[in-house]
Amino acid sequence: MPYESEIRVGLAGYGTAGAFFHAPLIAATPGLRLATVVTRDPERAGRARRAHPGAEVVASAGELAGRCDLVVIASPNRTHVPLARAALEAGLPVVVDKPLAGTAAEALDLVRLAAERGLMLTVFQNRRWDGDFLTIRRLLPELGTINRLESRFERWRPVPKGGWRELGGPDEIGGVLYDLGSHLVDQALQLLGPVSTVYAETDVRRPGVRSDDDAFVALTHADGGRSHLWMSAVAGRLGPRFRVLGSRSAYVKWGLDPQEDRLHANERPGVQTPDEKPAGTGPNRGGWGVEPPDRWGELGVEGDSRTVPTEPGAYQEFYAGVVACLRDGAPPPVDPRDAVESLTVLEAARRSAATRSTVVLETR
Repeated sequence: MPYESEIRVGLAGYGTAGAFFHAPLIAATPGLRLATVVTRDPERAGRARRAHPGAEVVASAGELAGRCDLVVIASPNRTHVPLARAALEAGLPVVVDKPLAGTAAEALDLVRLAAERGLMLTVFQNRRWDGDFLTIRRLLPELGTINRLESRFERWRPVPKGGWRELGGPDEIGGVLYDLGSHLVDQALQLLGPVSTVYAETDVRRPGVRSDDDAFVALTHADGGRSHLWMSAVAGRLGPRFRVLGSRSAYVKWGLDPQEDRLHANERPGVQTPDEKPAGTGPNRGGWGVEPPDRWGELGVEGDSRTVPTEPGAYQEFYAGVVACLRDGAPPPVDPRDAVESLTVLEAARRSAATRSTVVLETR
């Protein structure tokens, strides 16, 4: 059976995605070993060596050949397609951070290449393992048919942070539509299925920023349900993370899943590093991904509702799924064809915003 020993991982990119999401989750996953990190930045290289002393740090993705059994791509969006293609052509399975590509056509080419080579290709849609999203899945029988999904990733960042996501042009595939929207659209498709029409508004609100920092997307799904999705860096007052209106009941949830903050605080699921707080203290009290009761959402209707516990978030399940796919032949944790479908919607949203019109999609 292939991959009977530890799977050596080569991580391309050590910015926010690589350092705070992929590297710690890889390190916490039985069966994986972070063997190589690719970064040209001396400061990031130093941080990688300190955080992962067993990993080799190299300056180019071309140096991964022979050093790894799996390539994880967490580099800037414009590099996703060429790096993924090079890895697949070298016979290596690949994990790509979202978005998989800039267009659905490019993503589909990668899916076909992976299938031709018999290699795993999957996309890091970690928000499928957010506690609130898992809670909605659990509550579906009580919610009934979802008539409207309202979903938000909103932040208040009036001063730009800089970097390619905000300051780069269209070739960088930056902006909140492709960044945060990749998560929101993926979740909407998972809950309500294929999309028939797309309407979108995108704006650049902050001086000096070149990519959209404020966006709204309205989806009509093939079964008649609707998704209203907001993503913004300039929301001075945040709306609910979810408002789900079903035929039997409704669910409203405020606040973001805690896993991202815990990863930024150098915590890992199931692992305590020297920099982490002891169990039972700090933001990780109660266990990984567990949300305190004062942040739970409410299920019910006007005048008759109750607080419901949030499912524990579980980002670690993504890389556990990668191991199962490579070792046991299980399906990848995220089907890359789902990314093609999401990019079809995101491309339609971009066209809609540019033309101020509703875009009609063909549905399966």
